[in-house]
Amino acid sequence: MIGGLMRFAPFLLLLLLAGGEAMAFKIESSAFQSQGMIPQKYTCDGEDLSPPLVWKDPPDKTQSFALISDDPDAPIGTWVHWVLYNLPGETNELAEGMSKAETLPNGARQGMTDFKKVGYGGPCPPPGKPHHYFFKLYALDAPLALPPKATKVDFLVAAHGHILAQAELVGIYERR
Repeated sequence: MIGGLMRFAPFLLLLLLAGGEAMAFKIESSAFQSQGMIPQKYTCDGEDLSPPLVWKDPPDKTQSFALISDDPDAPIGTWVHWVLYNLPGETNELAEGMSKAETLPNGARQGMTDFKKVGYGGPCPPPGKPHHYFFKLYALDAPLALPPKATKVDFLVAAHGHILAQAELVGIYERR
């Protein structure tokens, strides 16, 4: 019985986060499909631009968004490529090539990546097997009291108890 329920765990978690209502909170990119190859333009082998992202159907009580992009396939453990938080709740997209400023004109803030830089740092895996790049968008019930340059861990601690829902897009990149 328990084993059978485990396969429904992600759906049950989504229902709990949504207060019992199923939601279609979703993030996409016009640059690549989910589980598709990330074009070189968005990597260290290209222009290293952040990809365009768009989302829809966040929970009604969303006051802000945050985005974490990371690579769990990195040889030394999960590598953080982007930390972006306090995007206003009415935001529904990020343009290609976002600024690498600590604070954006809309008040959003960017944190430190594992490249020890602020702003997006594109895929840059060692040659070999393909790596998976997760773009995790969080809908939050409030902006977070975090200064610019916060880390992914800082974000996760501050966001505890404020996450209404999460949407995810996964892209793949491989260097030969």
